[in-house]
Amino acid sequence: MSDLLRWRTVATPAMIATFDDRATIAHALAFEVALARAQGATGVIAPAVAEAIADGLADLRIDPAELAEEAALAGTLAIPLVARARAALDGEAARALHRGATSQDVADSVLMMQVRRAGALLLGDLDRVVAGLRAQAMTYRDTPAIGRTLLQDAMPVAFGLRLAQGAAGLVEARRALDDAVARHALLQWGGAAGTRAGVDGRGEAIAAHMAAGLGLGCAPPWHARRVGVGAIAAALGLVIGTLGKIARDVSLLAQNGVGEAREPAIAGRGGSSAMAHKRNPTGCQVALSAAARAPGLVAGVLAGLPQEQERGLGGWQAEGPALEELFLLASGTAAAMAVVAEGLEVDGTAIARNLHTAGMGDDIGESGAIIAALLRAGD
Repeated sequence: MSDLLRWRTVATPAMIATFDDRATIAHALAFEVALARAQGATGVIAPAVAEAIADGLADLRIDPAELAEEAALAGTLAIPLVARARAALDGEAARALHRGATSQDVADSVLMMQVRRAGALLLGDLDRVVAGLRAQAMTYRDTPAIGRTLLQDAMPVAFGLRLAQGAAGLVEARRALDDAVARHALLQWGGAAGTRAGVDGRGEAIAAHMAAGLGLGCAPPWHARRVGVGAIAAALGLVIGTLGKIARDVSLLAQNGVGEAREPAIAGRGGSSAMAHKRNPTGCQVALSAAARAPGLVAGVLAGLPQEQERGLGGWQAEGPALEELFLLASGTAAAMAVVAEGLEVDGTAIARNLHTAGMGDDIGESGAIIAALLRAGD
């Protein structure tokens, strides 16, 4: 079964692959290997046993559909996955597998591995949007255009100022996301009640070894402390909302009767199945649709913050699907708006006509200096 018809219209192939079933299984097995090797390196289990676990899981093939059915029954992915992994091992290796870990350790760490990858993918397209807007802002930094407040003609502004503001807002949102991922995409390993029991007092060393092997930050267990997940979700909401602001402005400028800017003409994009003359702002549509969906997803993650004692019921389990959807929506939005920003078609004649019709003159105040300050702040 595939849901590409639903997701490919709003997300990039690379982001879809980051969260797909096979990637999830691979990360879960990587967690178990990293745990074994860390315990082997610290003397909790014999190094040979750790390598037997790594070798036994290296070629393990698990059918995602079968695992999904088993996980639905068990209530968590880790229970059937560990059972299958243990069946692939013998003797001491089978007994040592998953030592000192619990299901939430696997789920959280897998999610954070995916978050690291997803964040890196997203930043590249966000940089493209910023660069495109900055270039356009410089091109039109001295072009008078009518400003609009409350959707009505107001006073003149530089056409480039609107674009520079969009770039500056996105730089701020990008920084928030980069910081949230760097600070909070951490290894989760605490064991049954978050005490790292049963590893001969070597928990901190094991965690450091695991985190390095999995490409995650290292921290004390955070199983019932979900501020970091909330911060990542909120940052994604800022990114999507900021891209939506840019899309809103571009789509308004592209309206018939305004016509000051349009998305680039691309064969097969922005047409209508019933009206051949139309050139729809399809990239803006992707962004605005995502901006409508994101707040509810962020709110759902924040609603789970009051975790019950050492492991919550229902709250943290809701986070993974919400974060996945936020990253998917952000990826499609950033990619779509990168195309728009890089190829935005600006109609100087329409800008001049609308300015003249408004009858407010052409004094753009300190627009040029503000544009320069905004662009410097983004460097």
